[in-house]
Amino acid sequence: MSTKIIKYFLIIFLFSFKVLAVEFDGKFIQGHFIIGKTDPDSKIKIDKKQVKVTKDGYFAFGLDRDRKYDVVITVEKKGKKKKIIKNVQKREYKIQRIDGLEEKKVTPPEEVYERIKKENKLIAKARNIDSDLDYFKDGLIIPVEDAIITGVYGSQRILNGKPKWPHYGIDFAQKKGTPIKAMIDGVATLVENDLYYTGGTLIFDHGHGISTLYMHMDKIFVEIGQKVNKGDVIGTVGSTGRSTGPHLDVRLNWFQTRLDPQSAFK
Repeated sequence: MSTKIIKYFLIIFLFSFKVLAVEFDGKFIQGHFIIGKTDPDSKIKIDKKQVKVTKDGYFAFGLDRDRKYDVVITVEKKGKKKKIIKNVQKREYKIQRIDGLEEKKVTPPEEVYERIKKENKLIAKARNIDSDLDYFKDGLIIPVEDAIITGVYGSQRILNGKPKWPHYGIDFAQKKGTPIKAMIDGVATLVENDLYYTGGTLIFDHGHGISTLYMHMDKIFVEIGQKVNKGDVIGTVGSTGRSTGPHLDVRLNWFQTRLDPQSAFK
């Protein structure tokens, strides 16, 4: 084979590789949030799920708390396709014991089952929004100043001695009435003052299935559909819902996948 032909095929190979190039901002660890960057005209799949790509080539996804298998990212453009396989690192999670809760908050009475079911549907609906917003590209800020972190993502919770669901957020303990700041730009998609478990609750959409939740709030200063900017005061710390004291519980989600907010703080 002549040198010219070899150079030709090498150029074609390098061009194809560049066209299908992907960069990642984030770690492939259980529970982590990851932002990808590729050519804006590329199509991206995370495992078997097609995800949106912004006009400047960004996309977002996350890894479940207990994910045990590799992530397969498929990039496709102009008839060419490439698969990127990433190993997911396993994490060790803490055990957190919380005592002193009202028994009805640990094991709800049957008469509130329907209420809880309806509220869970509201939350799931807000988390399923797949808008074209691209606010997710910016990192999160700490929402409560001078707070003490009393609960972390992934910890197995034992409530009044009974094993329950893991904790999927970060708890910031501060006195009642302390201002809460928006961690990132977003649009309010759920505003509720009295949910059974989470009390005063806000959910913001940041685009591409990424949402944040603020829970146990005392006062809420945001209306449904309102756009907020990072750092805006959106309410105050409270102890509403299932809570043992004033604190803010924040969550980060990629659709129904619960992620560690700590992985998105900048």
